[in-house]
Amino acid sequence: MAEIRRAFMPLHPQLVIMAKQPLIGRAKTRLARDIGAVEALRFVRVTGDTLLRRVARNPRWRTLVAVTPDSACAEKGFWPADIPRIAQGAGDLGARMGRLFRTLPQGPVLIIGSDIPDITRRHIAEGFTALRAHDTVLGPAEDGGYWLIGMKRRPRIVDIFEGVRWSSEHAMEDTMRNITARGMSCALLDTLADIDTGADLAAWRGRA
Repeated sequence: MAEIRRAFMPLHPQLVIMAKQPLIGRAKTRLARDIGAVEALRFVRVTGDTLLRRVARNPRWRTLVAVTPDSACAEKGFWPADIPRIAQGAGDLGARMGRLFRTLPQGPVLIIGSDIPDITRRHIAEGFTALRAHDTVLGPAEDGGYWLIGMKRRPRIVDIFEGVRWSSEHAMEDTMRNITARGMSCALLDTLADIDTGADLAAWRGRA
């Protein structure tokens, strides 16, 4: 983590892409049950590669990939060598995202998943713009979760993930409740599709 701290300028916007090691049986297991493990893996790799091409190398923010399992940080060939990687660490999703908000260098932070096919450079820019006027920002997902969360982290960094029911239709509702309870403001971005099942994928392809 110290190496990552030295790599970032103070107060520079930071984009974190959370990613699982793209191997059969590890990524998108619910989708794999519907369309098969090979097709699910293909979706993960194509979506992740496309996202990195779209948003990772932008002079307006610095990008790093937070990977799981932690041992995947040292793996070659999964992610571009020029984009810094860090381990997500232990715990549920809230614990891992909370750790990122607490430990990254100073400046606004956006966290996104690597498997949302409709994220664009515009969405990231809008997220950072929203943090100029708000403490937090959320990108709602159609299933009740969210595809983006960001925090200004000034003048304080607080825990906003206590009691969140992850992998449910209540995830965004619970997170918003925590944000409001702590007296923080929140901006909302576009609602996007999170592809978790074969039905989600079919619906997204139909719209695309």
